[in-house]
Amino acid sequence: MDTNSHTCPKAVVLLSGGLDSATVAAIARSEGYELYAISFDYGQRHKAELKAAARVAQAMGVRDHKVIRIDLNGMGGSALTDEALAVPDFAQRAENDIPITYVPARNLTFLSFALGWAEILGARQIFIGVNAVDYSGYPDCRPEFIAQFERVANLATAAGVNSLPFRIVAPLQYLTKVQIIEMGTKLGVDYRQTVSCYNPDSEGRACGRCDACHYRRQGFDEAGIPDATIYQASN
Repeated sequence: MDTNSHTCPKAVVLLSGGLDSATVAAIARSEGYELYAISFDYGQRHKAELKAAARVAQAMGVRDHKVIRIDLNGMGGSALTDEALAVPDFAQRAENDIPITYVPARNLTFLSFALGWAEILGARQIFIGVNAVDYSGYPDCRPEFIAQFERVANLATAAGVNSLPFRIVAPLQYLTKVQIIEMGTKLGVDYRQTVSCYNPDSEGRACGRCDACHYRRQGFDEAGIPDATIYQASN
């Protein structure tokens, strides 16, 4: 029997299997929370991240790990959910444009599911790994969105209106990839278990060319920490 379940506060952690979400899980664990991880099979082409999420969840000792299936690829509109759209190389991205890898309403949807589970569990904290690199391109990674979703969460739930407010915790919000990697390393995150690539091959090897690969590789290089990512042979 796990006695910690009677003494530790519960937290729901959005766990994609990537570098950022693994770091956030480690932060929540270090703060004494009992972890409940939630991942999403939403029709993404990079399903390797779901296997990574399972590995991270096991390594972090989460109490429960749910994988929720949502058919976002039925709507398309993103290179991550529509096979007709190619994932662009980082060098092809226009600096001030929202990238084609943006998935409409993804974080809004994910946080809504996490909120529902948190209310059922009696958890007051929901951890999410949005950060400064991402919100430069993705509207639903910006601090303004996180603040407003927290406000809505406390208007739309029985717990919220009964003075048991939820908090959306985004500890990586203003950190660079270097700072995230350094923090996670200190907390014992094994980044070999994680997957960041938007366009891995059938064996799960990273493409080395997409936005996610670029920022990951750059972060490890600048941190002076070896990048254990397995890249495709041409990279």
